[in-house]
Amino acid sequence: MLTPLLFAAILAQGDIRLIVQGDDMGAAHAINEGTIKSYREGIMRTTNIIVPSAWLPEAARLLAEHPDLEVGIHLALTSEWTLVKWRPLTHAPSLTDANGYFYPMVRPNPRLPGQSIVDGKPNLAEVERELRAQIELGKKLVPRVSYMTTHMGFASPFPEMQELLKKLAAEYRLLLPGAGIKRLGKLYESTDSGEVRAGKISARLETLEPGTYLMLDHAALDSPEMRAIHHPGYENVAQDRAAVVESWTSEKVKEVIRRRGIKLVGNASR
Repeated sequence: MLTPLLFAAILAQGDIRLIVQGDDMGAAHAINEGTIKSYREGIMRTTNIIVPSAWLPEAARLLAEHPDLEVGIHLALTSEWTLVKWRPLTHAPSLTDANGYFYPMVRPNPRLPGQSIVDGKPNLAEVERELRAQIELGKKLVPRVSYMTTHMGFASPFPEMQELLKKLAAEYRLLLPGAGIKRLGKLYESTDSGEVRAGKISARLETLEPGTYLMLDHAALDSPEMRAIHHPGYENVAQDRAAVVESWTSEKVKEVIRRRGIKLVGNASR
């Protein structure tokens, strides 16, 4: 832990800024509720919306009621859950499975043979048309969106998609976060309780030096709806994401942030 004198010297050199980002708003009612709780009662200051998802209209209403919560568009070309799916907004046969849903995986996975974007050999024109549709609907429903990210990092295997994202970000005047941000990385296990996570987060926050840091995770409430959302290899989704909410609203975590003068910021306001 930093001594008071060393901490004072570090603060004189610059601020500690923390972006706490909750992904996937719109994907479920419990995700919408958990995200708003993490903002109103906790440390989360930015979220993003999955435009093709079923609960987007509710997400848009909740975001209109909380105008100070920063919002981005979480562009999606995958639909990973086993029992709930979403489809593209446009005609995009190279991006969909035999039932017309987005593939569940980005890269080939032996558990789901032939069910990845890479397996589907995406057509770049279809990708661009779909991403534009998602951006335009997202901006229509939530006009203040300020940045865009990719769900499951779908562009990572495709350099041409990465260039497309830069083009679309510039055209629609949306930030592509990344430069100058240090990711806090994996702070806890998915099986850790909210209390245990709060302790681990607090310990890491005690060590931060000046700079901008990102803590990214997924908030949701533990409910019957959320317990029905899972995929092979990740079955404890509801418990995992409810523990995120518990840790992000923890008084222990908030006390460290207050005491150390850590500034909670958004992607566009950092």
